[in-house]
Amino acid sequence: MMNNSPSERGKQLPARAPGEKSISYRELLFREMIAIEILAVVLVCLALVWNAPLEQLADPLHTANPAKAPWYFTGLQELLHYFPPFVAGVILPTLIVLALIVVPFFNVNIKDQTLWDRNKSQRLMSLAIIAVALTVLLLHAGAWDATIPVLTISALMALAASWAGRPVGRFQNWLSGKPLSFWIMTWFLMEAVILTTVGALFRGPGWVWVWPWRNS
Repeated sequence: MMNNSPSERGKQLPARAPGEKSISYRELLFREMIAIEILAVVLVCLALVWNAPLEQLADPLHTANPAKAPWYFTGLQELLHYFPPFVAGVILPTLIVLALIVVPFFNVNIKDQTLWDRNKSQRLMSLAIIAVALTVLLLHAGAWDATIPVLTISALMALAASWAGRPVGRFQNWLSGKPLSFWIMTWFLMEAVILTTVGALFRGPGWVWVWPWRNS
């Protein structure tokens, strides 16, 4: 039987109020390790089933049409189809990365309040103005695929605002309690996935729209 010293026996964990959260990195690291292991298993299985889509050696006398970047850059290449290179390759990615860095440090939610607890009408008005401005800008440039995440996130935020403070289901409560940084990050990920998918699978010669299952 292990005997503790009087000083160790006198130590107690600090009292926490009901619902108060404590910061712990061990649980996060454990989940990240599990996610990395699952991803590694999935990638190995995919590599065993399908061969890598390698093409012929590059020929300087024959340029491929379309000349596509690697899949992780086809999203930027899709933006270059709509906007000037400086806008699509420098300004837009820089603004998005800066927003993802700055937003978590802006108005830190110490009181555990949701986004819609205060000034709900004003925030909904701001959301509507931003959504309309982005939609008009993207549709004017012809970037209809980049408009889909804007409309989707705007609709989900409006639904979350309507559910806030009402006796609804668990998913509705979870969605209405998400902070602004969650919505910006989700919008960024949706933009990246949709633009990358369109650029990698649905663009043919001359960067025109083609269906992947058609030889055109």
